[in-house]
Amino acid sequence: MELIKKNFIGAAVDCLGPDMGTNEQVMTWIKDTYQQVKGEQDINSEGCCTGKFIQQGGIKGRAESTGLGVFYAIRTLLNTQSFVDKVGLTLGCKDKTFVVQGFGAVGYWASKFLEEEGGIITTVCEYNSAIHNPEGLNVQAVKDYMVANGTLDGFPGATEQELENPLSFMSKECDGLIPAATEKSIHKGNVDTLKCKAVFEGANGPTTFAAEASLTERGIVVAPDMLVNGGGVTCSYFEWLKNLDHVAPGKMTKKYEE
Repeated sequence: MELIKKNFIGAAVDCLGPDMGTNEQVMTWIKDTYQQVKGEQDINSEGCCTGKFIQQGGIKGRAESTGLGVFYAIRTLLNTQSFVDKVGLTLGCKDKTFVVQGFGAVGYWASKFLEEEGGIITTVCEYNSAIHNPEGLNVQAVKDYMVANGTLDGFPGATEQELENPLSFMSKECDGLIPAATEKSIHKGNVDTLKCKAVFEGANGPTTFAAEASLTERGIVVAPDMLVNGGGVTCSYFEWLKNLDHVAPGKMTKKYEE
């Protein structure tokens, strides 16, 4: 309502996308509120935000798109000779170890796709708990446990856990660190403890300027969020286009193809 009052929202003004603490339900509420107020004057009112339920103007694949984009970025970089030479790794995702901070939509989907590609998720840090297993964690089992219990405390597949200071597990040794939660989670206070070879920014602005300078000095490459987590906003763009077209993609050709 506040955004509408100030004319800060609309398909042609600013199209909102989902972020931390929002899901399809929240984005659909935003669209409903906007349509109730502006629907009479704005033919494109459905396009005021993205990440909605599919039957409410959303698009297939939006939920996992940011995490999938993170995976594509990591896979592409790890298959690029100049990148792996710089960080001292071998080509490909197979058998590379990853520490993931934040296990919401971004961290979970990125981990799931990496696991399918042969990567090993050794550590998961959440806001209230962290777990580690050098042999690797089962991504789906971790997610199911987190959803059921609201914490990773007591997860059976972990060899170590930390409840007092979960973010301390970000300093576990790994090939790639994926911060996928809040901004500024890698900062001057903890950057010297990190033992990764590369940082792949899944969150928005997870590394402070001072921390990035320190990592670069140590030869640790920071792949920026602008590249790594662009999958979500790319998918949002297609949802927005679908709303402006007033026709779902493929609707015109579906019957013809059948």
